[in-house]
Parts: sequence; structure tokens; C-alpha cells
Amino acid sequence: MLRNIKSCSILLAGLLLSGSCTNLDEKLYDRITSDNFLQTKADVIRDFLRPFEHSYWSIQGGSTFMLQENSTDELMTLNRQGDWYDGAQYQRVHYHTWTPNDNYTSDAWNALYQGINLATNSLEDLQGIQDPGKFNLTQAELDDYIAELKTLRAWLNIRVLDLYRNMVIVTKVKGETQSGPQVTPQEAFDFIEKELKDAIPALPTRQDLGTNAIGRWTKGGAAALLVRLYLNAKVYTGKDRFSDCATVCQDIIDGKYGTYALESRWDAPFDYNNSQSSETIFGFPGSFGLTHWQYSSDMYFWMMPYQATRYLGFTDFGEANPKYALQPGRDVDSVEYSFTMGKPFIKFQRYPDDFRLKKYKNLGNSKREGMFLYGYLPYVNADGRTDTVRGNKGPYALFLRDQVGMFLNTPPGTKISDKESNMNHGDHNSGVFPLKYPYYPSNDDNKISSAYAEIRLAEIYYAYAECKYRAEDRPGAASLLNAVRTRNYPAGSPSLYKADGSQLTDQEMLDEWGREFLVEGRRRTDMVRWGVFHSGTWWDKKPDADDHTTIFPLGQNVLNASRILKQNPGY
Repeated sequence: MLRNIKSCSILLAGLLLSGSCTNLDEKLYDRITSDNFLQTKADVIRDFLRPFEHSYWSIQGGSTFMLQENSTDELMTLNRQGDWYDGAQYQRVHYHTWTPNDNYTSDAWNALYQGINLATNSLEDLQGIQDPGKFNLTQAELDDYIAELKTLRAWLNIRVLDLYRNMVIVTKVKGETQSGPQVTPQEAFDFIEKELKDAIPALPTRQDLGTNAIGRWTKGGAAALLVRLYLNAKVYTGKDRFSDCATVCQDIIDGKYGTYALESRWDAPFDYNNSQSSETIFGFPGSFGLTHWQYSSDMYFWMMPYQATRYLGFTDFGEANPKYALQPGRDVDSVEYSFTMGKPFIKFQRYPDDFRLKKYKNLGNSKREGMFLYGYLPYVNADGRTDTVRGNKGPYALFLRDQVGMFLNTPPGTKISDKESNMNHGDHNSGVFPLKYPYYPSNDDNKISSAYAEIRLAEIYYAYAECKYRAEDRPGAASLLNAVRTRNYPAGSPSLYKADGSQLTDQEMLDEWGREFLVEGRRRTDMVRWGVFHSGTWWDKKPDADDHTTIFPLGQNVLNASRILKQNPGY
């Protein structure tokens, strides 16, 4: 369907090289218009691609990743002996005591709406083209660009709906000087659904785009967004759409929107060559020399101890940072907590033959094993001697554990007298660290080359399984889950669910979502859908007083900029 794909990819690389656009006050309608900018085909393609760069940044920019993970039973940002206290802002996220004056409540809104405005601006430009032949474009090519921009905008709109619920629908930015009115969640849902359904006929398939499909919205990508919309419809609008969700899931699996297939290795969807993976439905292209936002300081690079880069042999970015770690499953005496929520590492250990449970280790030749950093992390220092990763609060070696406390230089297995364990009382030994995307050594040609897999076929299988489970079809749910899970365990593993699905419960379904999609920026959404985000108990977290915390407040900075926006209920 689409010509000049190679040209698009080259232009996209150039745009990504420029980095994130973080000026949230930019007046887009004063910058680009079809009258003074679109003169050549290259101009049109640049205009088309500009919103994609910002959208890639938005997977973590504006605190989006932090809010989706730190507010849940999965990740934590501890006060580590004074590090990461930051005015207790992360503790307020953990305890659900945020206020409109916390900047991140404005940052996420602004980050997503800047992407929406960019997409809308480009849409206005391209929809204003009366004669595509003037730009050496066919009508089909122009229609595809427009459909992709609508799909990108829908992806951003779904995220606003998910975080804030009461949102503004933007369809015009040129000449506009203030925000439009908020619409009801049902109106927003209907707008997004229609936009996706209207876009699908004009979109290419993954096969149409070939090796350049990464970073481009396709029929499969738009259909997958409908899956997300329908799966969470009851939360968003009060109306159950699980049947519609199941139908679209089956269509995607059957190949109606393009051909996809699950990978046979657990780590393949995240590896350096995942841009060509048959499991990637939509992803953002990443590379060491250009843009790689999932490897940034607001996401995975700040999800390991400072000196962990020495253990990994990757030193190009300097030292890492332990901003994020998994919440603990055990108290300071190594006794498992009694609550059922959280305890993410223990949830993996429930199935002890899981390949992912191995300690992360680079094996050479762009290969690795394991998904977690724990215990001692040895490396060879500049003097050629074996050394061990240490923290910044003392000379002792760190022993990373599934606990939070002041362990300091206490050897593993030795009990400490200080039994306190909470968000304000942890050291640099505290917490296990997940490494989902590989950090290959600095001398590896494929270091920091993974695309960010925003939508994987595994998600469609899990969404379909949830629909079947809710419809009392446990065998069907178990079969779908096992289709993905089989790659996590040895052949013949007893860890696969029984064919009758008898092991599946609400909690197990939520736990399995957590295992497969650990630290992929969706945990809050899943917990809200299962009704436990505000009512559950997990480490250092008691149930909320009511359910108003299932959405965030509009930040005070956002409200100050618009007289017509109204604050969300409960704030």
C-alpha cells in the first residue's frame, strides 16, 4: 500500500536523533501550516512523522511510567538513606495521597496532550492537501498517513482517558488559544472507538510494510487498541464490552489484520532484533546512536544499583540509579508477608522452574539469561581483580534481596535488630531489580538496540484469556495463557496451567498479568480493572478510603491554564 518506506525510515531516524520535545508551552499552530511548510513530499513525511518522536518519549516522559507503576503493588521508589526522598513525592504516589499540587499530576496530562496536539496539527496539514499528486503522493499514501495519525492520537487519548477519565477531545489546534470543554468518559470512549474503526480500512498491514513496519501503525495495531479500549470499557464507561474484546482478539490471532506469531523464547520480544519480531504489533524503533527512551533515566536505566553497569559491562551511560525496584515479598526476617497482593518476585517464585528467575547475566554474542538482579553482583575491576557492586553509603558490598530494611553491611542470612520496613526506611541492599530489556556490554555491537514493544501479541492472548475467564470458560483461558507461558518453562513443566483451568482465580489472573507484563507500564490499569487498586493491601499500603483514587486529579498547573476545566471528583 505504501511506497517510499525506506525514505520514511530515514526521516524518522533523523527526527528521533533530535531527542524529546519537552517544551510543553509550544504553540504548535504558529509553527507549521500547510500553506508555508508543505512544499515537497519530504515536507509531508516530516510533518507526518513529527508526533511519533514525541509519542515515543511519552512512554516515560511526564511521569507516565512512574504513575502507572509506583502507584501499584509492583514498583517502589524508596527513601534509600536520604536518596530519592524528594519531598516524599514518591511516597505520596505509593500511598495514593497525591494532590493536584504534585507536579506529576500536571506533567502526565501535558505530556500526553502535547502529543495529541502534535498529531492533530499534522492531521490538519495532511487533511488540507487537495492534490496529493502535487507532492508525488498517491491518494492511498495520503490516506494511510492520515489513518496512522488518527491511530496515534487514539493511543494517546486512551492513556488520558485511563489516567484522568474526564478529558478534552482535541480535533483542531490551528488558530486555537485555549482548551476545549471536558467530555464525559462515554463521549471520549465513543470518539476513540470511532476514530480507530474509521482508520483501520486505510491502514497497511505489517506485511505491507515489510522490514520497516516498526514505528508504524497498522491494521493490527489499531485493532489492538480496540482490544485495550474494550477490555477496560466497564471501568471507563460502566458498560461491559468483554464480548467485543474477545471478538477482536480472535480476529487478530486469526490474522484478519495481518500475520503475527508468538516468539518461542521469553526474551525475544525484548531483544536487540525485536523490531522484526513477529510478536511485535506496535513498537517504537530504538538504537544506541539515536533514540532509546525505554533505556532512559526515567525508566529502565534507573532500575538498578549505581554500580550495576560494572556487573553488566555496559559503561557508556555512566553509573545507573536505583530509583525503581520491585516491592518486597518478605519482611526483614525473610518471612513472606501474608497479604495476597504485590510480592512480585515471590509471584515468579511460585513457579520455580521459570527461566526468567535466573539472575540476569550477559553471555556474550548478544545473548543473556535471566531477568532479575539479586544477591551479590561481581565484576572484574580496573586492576583485574574480582570486585563486587557497592552502594554510595558505605564501602560494603551490596547483597540485593527481596526485602526492605537497613541491612547495610550485615551478611545475608543474618537477622538484624531493626525490624522497620517501609517507604521511608530502606537501604541500598533493599529490593530485587528487574531487567526486562537487555543491557549488553559496551563492546557488543547490539547494545541498546531494542525497539520498545508497546503492543505485543502476548497482550492479545492475555486479554482474550481474561474475556474467557470472565465468561466462565476457564479451560479456554488456560489454553490461551499457556500458549504464551510455555516459553517460560522447560518442556513438560508442571508450571503450566491444568487444561481444565481449575487453578485460575481472580488473583491468579491478576498475578499472571503481572508476571508477563512486569514493568511494562500497565500495572495500574490492570489493578483498576480487577477492582483492587483502591481496595487492596500490599507492602506498606492499606486500602484507600474510597475509589476516587482510581483516577488522578488534574494538576493545579493544568487548571490554572484553563478556566473551563473542572477538577475530578474527590479532589
